[in-house]
Amino acid sequence: MTVMTIILQVLLVLTSGVLIMTILMHKGKGGGLSDMFGGGMSSSLGSSGVAERNLNRITIGSAVIWGVVVVLLGLIQKFTI
Repeated sequence: MTVMTIILQVLLVLTSGVLIMTILMHKGKGGGLSDMFGGGMSSSLGSSGVAERNLNRITIGSAVIWGVVVVLLGLIQKFTI
C-alpha cells in the first residue's frame, strides 16, 4: 500500500465524518434529529442566517473533497492491479 493511498483513505474517513456531522446539524423542515442541536428554536420566515450559510458551504466543500478522493482512490486501484 502506497503512502498516497493511505493519505487518501484517511482523508476519506475524515471527510465522511465531517459530512455526517454537518448534514445532521442542518435545520430540518419539521422535527427530528436537527432539533437536538437547536434547530427547533429558530425564528420563522425561513431566513437563513450566517451560521446556516457557513454550514452549507462546509457541507458542499467537504462533499466535493469526498467525491474527488473517491475518484482518486478508484483510479489508483484501477492502475495498480
